[in-house]
Parts: sequence; structure tokens; C-alpha cells
Amino acid sequence: MDEAGLAELAGIVGAGGAALAILAGRRATLLAGFALLAVAEALLAVSMAGTDALDNVASATVVGAGVGGLLLVAAAAAVFVRYPVLTIPALVLAAPFRLPFDFDRGHRFFFALAEGGRLGRLIPLYVVLTATALAFLYRALRRNEIAAPPRLIAVPVAAFLAFASLSLLWTRDIDEGANLLAFFLLPFAAMVALVARAELAPWLPRALAVIAIGLASVFAAVGLWQQATKELLFYEPNLEVANAYSPFFRVTSLFTDPSLYGRHLVLGFAVLLVLLWAGRIHIALAAGLVALLFAGLYFSYSQSSMAALFVVAAAVTIVSGDRIARRVVLVATAVAVLVAAAFVGVKARDQSIRELTSGRWQRAELTIDVAREQPLLGVGLGAQPKVSRELGAGRSARESRFVSHTTPLTVAAELGLVGFALYVLLLVATTRMLVILRDAWPTLALALGAVLLALFTHSLAYSGFFEDPITWLTIGVGAAYLSVPVAVREREPAPAESGPLAGPQPIPTK
Repeated sequence: MDEAGLAELAGIVGAGGAALAILAGRRATLLAGFALLAVAEALLAVSMAGTDALDNVASATVVGAGVGGLLLVAAAAAVFVRYPVLTIPALVLAAPFRLPFDFDRGHRFFFALAEGGRLGRLIPLYVVLTATALAFLYRALRRNEIAAPPRLIAVPVAAFLAFASLSLLWTRDIDEGANLLAFFLLPFAAMVALVARAELAPWLPRALAVIAIGLASVFAAVGLWQQATKELLFYEPNLEVANAYSPFFRVTSLFTDPSLYGRHLVLGFAVLLVLLWAGRIHIALAAGLVALLFAGLYFSYSQSSMAALFVVAAAVTIVSGDRIARRVVLVATAVAVLVAAAFVGVKARDQSIRELTSGRWQRAELTIDVAREQPLLGVGLGAQPKVSRELGAGRSARESRFVSHTTPLTVAAELGLVGFALYVLLLVATTRMLVILRDAWPTLALALGAVLLALFTHSLAYSGFFEDPITWLTIGVGAAYLSVPVAVREREPAPAESGPLAGPQPIPTK
């Protein structure tokens, strides 16, 4: 079987594994699902590295690295076996970080340091995910019963991931499709499966809030240092050129580009705003954090991140604020929309819509043309940039210049009407889940909703909604709390009972 055939087989196996792992209510089914996910990952690794790369597997260097990696993962898994409540915090803590490694069959050992300042894959997350999955499966083997996640959210998640995996059978870019499946969707399927069944503790919401705001603060501090020194750690090659000829200097902190950096600041901002409105953080501490995060966000000069922050701030205020606050937000929103419309109208007199949107409009138009190519099933996972380039006039340009940067359009182009319907179903189910959770844990539900809203809004102008692990972690955490029986749920205590920085207090275990 050739490499394309291996990738297609991996899509079939991965679809079954994702569905079984997420929906399983019995131990045998759960183990079968994770086994299929592991087989699919192995098939994808061979298909991407090339069958001839198997000759290098037996080398002393690879064997030594493999043994060292296994020992590290085994040690971490032992910790999670003993302290399973650390599963969710560890995954959230590792989720944003990317090490500068590049994976390609052209490298001697399939991976090497990335060139041009580009960031690699989510290596820290993969290590933590592997360790937590092994610990989870070990505990599952010792149990007689396995709880299935709530079907309200499990069915839409499993359906979307399974369909996306199966689209490798008809994708028009098998390499990129295999890449997305191996490094993102299949690992995230395993992550949702174990996070939705993870053990909970009374301190967990507080810990997640501290991690979210703490990480954002670190990222902002690094960004401000870069602004002061005019030195970047990681960056896309074109950013270096842009900074050299631009009147302003865009920072990236620990990320590959300013927009991705801005997204992670907005996520921390979203949690901070929820805690502030809920009265669960001291006003002085909140003011200092707001100043730090906004200063760091400002120097990203990311319009998509600023828009996401505006939407999240307005939404949180409308949900949590009093009547006066709601009126102020509604009036401010109306004024902002009118000012933005006037600005666009004035600018449109001298520039085309394509120039005004920095080429985003043209990308969207080409993506719509791609969606018309295969309206029912789409052109397959990862194929939108390639097909957009084929349909466009700039076939000699890099495929990265044709990425739509609009998740709904990308889903419609790559997965067709079927995939888009599953995407909408997932969003609706997630919203319904948060509404249900709000009855017992309003602060937690609002924080999860704010994070997802920030990710969704940002994905309308920048890629990466389903490729961001925070999306799936947030859904998984919501599913974990939703699975707590209604009869034993504890109401969230008043802010005065919780201290200056606290979240809702759920029951210790499910």
C-alpha cells in the first residue's frame, strides 16, 4: 500500500477510534477506541514520513531518543495515576506552548529545528496528553464501569471529528489533510474523551482561572519586553520584513505571529472579565492585570484580537452587568458599528475592498468558489488553500497566501454542507451545554462561554478554531461538569465565601 493509501486507511480507522473513544460507555469500547486512535496515528506517521523512513527507526539515535521519551512519559503517567485531578490543569497549562521543531520526510529523522523562526508542533501538549491518557487507561482497566460523556455534547463532537477524518478519502491535498489529522484532530479527540471523564475537585475552577490569567500575563510581559528591545523570539519570516519597513513594531511573545499571540491574551482577558463581574477578584488586582494584558495586546496590532476582545467584553457585560451597564454597552456597540461603517465607507472611496481588507476579501471569495466545487462533501480536510490556489490567478504563489482565515468558510469548503451542518450542530450543542451549566455554576459556565466566544470571534478573521487545543479543552471541561448528576450538584457559593480570586466550587468527584 502506498503512502496515500495509508493516509486514507488512517482516516477510516481514526474516524472509528474518535467515535468509540468519545461515546464509549463500556470499558471494552473505550479501550478499543483509544487503540484505534493509536493505530491511526501510526499509519499517519508512516504515510507522512514515507515508508523508506522505517529504515531509520532502528538506528541507535532514534532508539535512544525513544527510550528516553518513554521513560519521561512513564514517570509523568505515574504522577497522574496517583493524582488524577491534575489531568485538566496539566493539559491547560501545556496547551499554548509550541517548541521550534519542524516535521517533514525530508529531515533525516523526520524532525528538525524549524527554520526561519517558525514554531513547530504542540510538543509539550502531546507529552502531557500521552501521559494523562496512559494514566486514564490504566485506571479504566481497574474499573468495572466507565461513564459515557453526556450525549448532548459527545454526539456532535464525535460526529464532526469522525466526518473530518473520513474526508481523507476524498481530500484533494492528502499531505495537508494527514498533517491536520495526525497533529490536531485525532489527538484532540483523545483529549476530549479523557477530559470529559476526568475527576473534578473543588479547587479546579480556581486553578483554571489562575492558569489562564497567569499564562496571559506571562505572554504579555514577554511581548512588552520585545517591544522595548525590538527583538523577537519566534516569528514568521515575512513579519521580520514587515517590521523593518513598518512605522510600528509588532510583537509575537512566545508565538509564531502577532495574531496568535493576541488570541491567547484575549482568552486570559475573557476569564479576567468574568471574575471581575462575578466579584471574585479584588478590584485593584484586576485593574493591574487589565493594564498589563491590554498593553501587551496593543503592541500585537492584531485587529482580529481587538475585535474578539470587544465582542467578549460586550457579551460578558450584557450577561452579568446591571441595567445601566447593559445600556452603556448597547449604546457603545451601536456607536462603534456606525463609526466602523463610516470609516469603511470613506476608505472604500480610495481603495478597493480587497486592499481595504489586506487581501482577506479575495481569500474569502476564492474559498466560496472552492465550496461550490464540491458543495455536499467538500474538497476534503486541509485542501482549501491548494484548491483556492488552483482556482485563483496566482498559482505560482505559496499556498499559505490562499488560506481563508475564516473558519466557517473553511469548513464549508473542505467538508461541504454535511460538515458545515455538523459544525453548526456542535456550536448549538455547546451553547446548550453552557446554558444548563449556568444553573449550578454560573461563573464557570460564563467563563467557558467567554473563552469559546473569543475563539469563535477570532476564527472569523484568523484560522485555527478547531486546530486550537483550547477549543476542545473548553468543550471537554464543560462536558465533565455536565456529567455530574443533577441530584448531587452543589450551588456556587457567593463571592464573599470564596476569597479574592476564586471560581465556583463543584463537588470533588463525579
